[in-house]
Amino acid sequence: MTTHSRVSATPSPFAVRGVIEGFYGAPWSHEQRLDLIDFLGERGMNTFVYSPKDDPLVRHDWRTAYEGAELARMAELIARCTTHDMTFMYCLSPGLTMKYSSDDDIAMLLAKFDSVRELGVTSFGLLLDDIPARLQHPADRATFPDLVTAHQSVIGRVFAQFDASTQLTVCPTQYWGCGDEEYISRLGLGIDPRIDLFWTGRAICSATLDLADAAVFARATGRPATYWDNYPVNDVAMGHELHIGPYRGRDPQLHRFSTGIIANGMELFESSKIPFATIADYLRDPAGYDPEASWKQAILDVVGPENAEDFSMFADTVRSSCLSADDAPALGEALERFTFESEYGDPAAAASELLTIADSMVRSADRLLDGPVTNQKLIDEVRPWLESFRVGAHALVEVAQLAASGRLATDGPSRLRPFLDALRAARRRVFGDLLDMTLAELVSAGGSPPESPAPPARPRTASPDTASPTAKE
Repeated sequence: MTTHSRVSATPSPFAVRGVIEGFYGAPWSHEQRLDLIDFLGERGMNTFVYSPKDDPLVRHDWRTAYEGAELARMAELIARCTTHDMTFMYCLSPGLTMKYSSDDDIAMLLAKFDSVRELGVTSFGLLLDDIPARLQHPADRATFPDLVTAHQSVIGRVFAQFDASTQLTVCPTQYWGCGDEEYISRLGLGIDPRIDLFWTGRAICSATLDLADAAVFARATGRPATYWDNYPVNDVAMGHELHIGPYRGRDPQLHRFSTGIIANGMELFESSKIPFATIADYLRDPAGYDPEASWKQAILDVVGPENAEDFSMFADTVRSSCLSADDAPALGEALERFTFESEYGDPAAAASELLTIADSMVRSADRLLDGPVTNQKLIDEVRPWLESFRVGAHALVEVAQLAASGRLATDGPSRLRPFLDALRAARRRVFGDLLDMTLAELVSAGGSPPESPAPPARPRTASPDTASPTAKE
């Protein structure tokens, strides 16, 4: 559902503003891609990057040409981008099977690009991410001293065949870090300065994108970064999380050392639109960007005005991601008050306030799950999280009612245990650690209110071993 066009007459300081379909999992459908291009175009985005990891013709079967219906669908995507004055970037990920020293493989790579170029594409991506970090084939080891040299060779040979109107963007094998490591520095300084480089920032899923880090990358590689931002993506080990919170943690001056940002989406297509809308707002006006105001409008646009208030109550309980350590800030404040007032103030008033909030959550969950909704596809996508939200809301009702009756200490463990077990069995991150730890303490401590609310969610700045869409090697 799209109800709010937000194209600004003021030019964005970012040259590149877009989305990449670059996640692991079932690719978006052709109809969804067409819908998304319209959605992005209405919000001033200017780039759609086609690179689904599980599209065989992009990765594992990269040598196979498009034909028939596949070619027709590609042409329709390109045409739809043209109607919005958007760039369609076509990417290949040949690094799992390619022999860098093979003339035949270079020729097949160029032939695949040429087949798409005939449809009007002038922007291409050569993705060398998530592949072995060393030369595999004996012929490559005999030809090149190391991986960097092999990549410089392939990139140079491909770019040499492009005319002046054709752009090449490369995703390096090392695509995150400080920005001046040996591989990325040598690669950048050894390829044509007109070639752009994707970079995800300090981490695979970066909590912040800072101007100082961007400057380091630009100096080390000889070009500004094109950020492949791994948000809102939730693939691989992040599949239990729902990344629909607002875009934040990006320097308002980032454009000074960056061509722009390409945001990696979730397999959950409708859900991705909410953060995408906030990303578009940031890219359009980074200095004036207000994450909370943007998020409120994004929910209104995607969910629809009839369900926006209920959905916002739910969305506030699934904020945690690499961008936010807050699990459920509104509930966290309510539990702080409940805990304090139960011990030092007015226990009855504390229980009443918590019950009011919990009842509101239950009603919101019921309306979204059972009642008529404007965007049914969105609700179907987030249903597992909504169901956990409803279980958690009922658990909070039980806590409040037991506290009001004075039976929290005696009946709490037996009455609350089923809720805790159900939430853990569902394996969906709703309320983050907040409700789990609250219920666990009430169950194990004989029902007394916890001494303090649960701590914030664990830091999520992503190391190679943490949940990330691209931590494969």
